[in-house]
Amino acid sequence: MENPNNRMVAAGRLESMPTFSHEVMHEPFYAGTLLIKRLSGALDKIPVTIPGKILPPEGDPSGKLMLFQGQVRSYNKVVDGAGRLMVTLFVQSMYETSENETLNKVSLTGALCKPPIYRSTPFGREICDMMLAVNRAFGKSDYIPCIAWGRNAQYAARFHVGDRLRLTGRLQSREYQKLLENGEYLTRNAYEVSAFTLEAPDAAPDFSTTPIDARLEFERLHAQNAAENAPAQK
Repeated sequence: MENPNNRMVAAGRLESMPTFSHEVMHEPFYAGTLLIKRLSGALDKIPVTIPGKILPPEGDPSGKLMLFQGQVRSYNKVVDGAGRLMVTLFVQSMYETSENETLNKVSLTGALCKPPIYRSTPFGREICDMMLAVNRAFGKSDYIPCIAWGRNAQYAARFHVGDRLRLTGRLQSREYQKLLENGEYLTRNAYEVSAFTLEAPDAAPDFSTTPIDARLEFERLHAQNAAENAPAQK
C-alpha cells in the first residue's frame, strides 16, 4: 500500500537467497540482507522483508543488481531475553537494473516520539539522534531511528516530542560494541536513517524551515579535517 509518509528506493544485491520468515493471512514472507554500495565503496547491510508473491519466479535473485522500492518498517523482537527494535526495508516491488548501484534514498514524515539527543564526537562532529514515529495504515506506526549531522544536528536539537519532521536520507548500517555485565564486548548492528535534508512542515514562523543539505556539511567537514591534518610546510 502506498504511503506518502514513508518511501524508500534502493539499488543493491541480495547477499543470499531470502529465507522463509513468517506467514500472514496465508501469504508467506521472506527475510534477507540487501547489500547497498556507498560512493566510498563501503557496504550497508540492510535487512529486507519480501512478500513471496513478488519474488522473481525464475529462481534465486541473489547477487544480481536489483532495484527495490518499499518502506522502512520496524517491529519489536525478543533477543537474548530483551526486547529490541528491529528495522527492515519492507519491499513492495523489485526488478533487475543495470544503473545507479549506489542509489539509497529514504523519504520520511513523522513525529518525534523521544527527545532528540544532541552530542559531539571526540573529533568535533555534531550529531543529533532522533526517533521518528511514522504512521501507516490501520492505525499502526513505525518507529525509525534517525541521525542528523552538522547544522542539521543543531536544527534537530531544537525540537520536542510530538513535533513533526520531514526528512530525506539513506538507510544505513553500522557496527557498535555493547559492554556486557561480565566485562566483555558484544558486536551488534544498528540500522538508522542518516538525514541529508531536514525540515519542519508545522514549525512556528520564527523557525527556519529551509532544508539543510548535509552533503554540503560533509564536504565542509572533510575540507576542514584535511586542512587540520595537512603536514606543515617547510
